[in-house]
Amino acid sequence: FSDMFIYSFNNIAIALISIIVIIFIGVIFDIIGIAIATADEIPFLSMASKKVKGAGHALVLIRNAGQVSSFCNDVIGDICGILSGSAGIALVTKLLSMGNNLESTTIGLLVSSLIASMTVGGKAYGKTFAIANNQKIVLIIGYLISIFHRKGSPGRPRKKNKKE
Repeated sequence: FSDMFIYSFNNIAIALISIIVIIFIGVIFDIIGIAIATADEIPFLSMASKKVKGAGHALVLIRNAGQVSSFCNDVIGDICGILSGSAGIALVTKLLSMGNNLESTTIGLLVSSLIASMTVGGKAYGKTFAIANNQKIVLIIGYLISIFHRKGSPGRPRKKNKKE
């Protein structure tokens, strides 16, 4: 999919921006996963008792930190890694088809090095950022979930009406 997506671009700059966006998505989800895994439940209990929007959903995320972190870090991270790698291959193919005089190995190494350094560097910085700001990040994610979640308590099934 990503190689067809990148190869359809005539402009190399747009293809590079697309790869950067894929990497950015992976880094953001890594930040979310680390923040949830390192967050403390106690401040969110206080916020939830004060009816702070998103605090209840944040509690559910923290109480399921293993699963949430695994999904964010491993599933989304792996998907973004695969997509950025295959998009990089498509970009190399596109660059070579444009008739550049550079050797294919050189172009391949440059593109893969760029993708790897952006991914590794972004995730390394993101982990430090996530640990230092875990409470803010988890509350923001809880708030975003609360916007899209149906009414009722997070993580608990809605009580059925006696007439149903």
